[in-house]
Amino acid sequence: MKKSNALLFLLAFMLLPLASLKAQDISIQLGKDEVGLNELFTITVTLQNGSIKSYSDFPEIEGFAKRGTSSSSKTNIVNGQITSSQSIIQRYLPLEEGSYTLDAFTMELNGTSVRSNGKTIKITPPVERRRNTRRNRFDPFDDLFGRNETRKAPEFVDVKEDAFLALTTDKDEVYVGEGFTTTFAFYVADANRAPLQFHEAGKQLSTILKDLKPENCWEENFNIENIYGERVTIGGKNYTRYKIYQAAFYPLNLEPVVFPSVPFEMIKYRVAKSPSFFGRDREEDFKTFNTREKTVKVKALPPHPLKDAVAVGDFELDEKIDKTTVETGESFEYTFNIYGEGNIAGIPDLKIPATKTIDIYPPNVSQDINRGSGRVTGSKQYSYFGIPNEPGDYDLKDYFGWVFFNPEKETYDTLKSTVKLKVTGESKKNVSISSSDLGSFYDNIEVASNKLESLKEDKTAQIIANLLIIAMLAGAGYMFFKK
Repeated sequence: MKKSNALLFLLAFMLLPLASLKAQDISIQLGKDEVGLNELFTITVTLQNGSIKSYSDFPEIEGFAKRGTSSSSKTNIVNGQITSSQSIIQRYLPLEEGSYTLDAFTMELNGTSVRSNGKTIKITPPVERRRNTRRNRFDPFDDLFGRNETRKAPEFVDVKEDAFLALTTDKDEVYVGEGFTTTFAFYVADANRAPLQFHEAGKQLSTILKDLKPENCWEENFNIENIYGERVTIGGKNYTRYKIYQAAFYPLNLEPVVFPSVPFEMIKYRVAKSPSFFGRDREEDFKTFNTREKTVKVKALPPHPLKDAVAVGDFELDEKIDKTTVETGESFEYTFNIYGEGNIAGIPDLKIPATKTIDIYPPNVSQDINRGSGRVTGSKQYSYFGIPNEPGDYDLKDYFGWVFFNPEKETYDTLKSTVKLKVTGESKKNVSISSSDLGSFYDNIEVASNKLESLKEDKTAQIIANLLIIAMLAGAGYMFFKK
């Protein structure tokens, strides 16, 4: 390599980091206005000076069927300046002659929106392919690469894939209300040699979930946004697992939870039987994989007075109180926080016994749910305000307790408060009575008069009022006749 060329390539690699600092322009290119029935229409999304990490689904077009995507990239070095681009191309197969409209649409690329105004596309009868007249001219390289021999259409063969689709659960049998995690994933063995690619995963999943989600369960979706591969070993064999959907389900009744067999389509390429240097080495095709039906048995909780109203899981108590010594009539704040693994959203509220010794007001409730690593954990917090009416020592466990069923231990358990509250001061009940009492009869007996009075009603005030009314009527009559 000449020194000048070596210097140019060295300069190119030194400038590669700078290229990523350039503006990453996104554009959408639409195919021809007219396509023959034997041609393909394309939509190309191109990112300048960047790498495409994620993109949304391409639009559907009436009169066309999607026929897979492909990608391409290009790097140019001109006068030491580096520019690069990466493109995703969606191909569409015409179905019937006519004029069709591609409506305006918006796509997401690496989290950025880009819009196209669409266009009208006319599908014409099959067009005649142009023959390459260059073959009639002498080319010194034809003999070198054997291109003067009669060309045959490449032959593609199907390579047996070492991959499968599966729906799995981490438990085969659960109690009513007990959670289990369901995973819908595609597995590819390390020994696989068949080229495979995901095809409209989001659109397929939205249709699959209509059949897959059981109606007799509460769902906590793990919300998988991007499909990533992770290494797993099954039966001593290494695979890459691609999780498509994962959720925790909590049975609401004793009916078995049945997951039916569902299909999922993948792009599977057929490979050229005799690949050539200038020819295509593979051809796009589709293959549908299916899961096996899966059933999870549901069993009843053991006998208990509250078995139909308890949560199922592994829970603990975190409690706190702002003060442990108060006076009667003084408020205190107490927090009863339930945390652990289980159906946090379905935790039933505490039942506070009715009492006149302490006024306990309805709580403020908040919850926090975490979904990850195949588990649903979190907490539900109850914040109470109380006002004691009677002095004394109180165990809050007599007021705050919560029963649940632990499926691992297969026993019922109770979260009880360990806080002791000391109340001082006078009884608020006695204070209430004295504030409304007019005085004891015996307290006023010494000053009370013992003179007997007639029970006959005194009509003096009534007589005076009648006289005043007569006088007013007389005065009004005099003024009337005077006029």
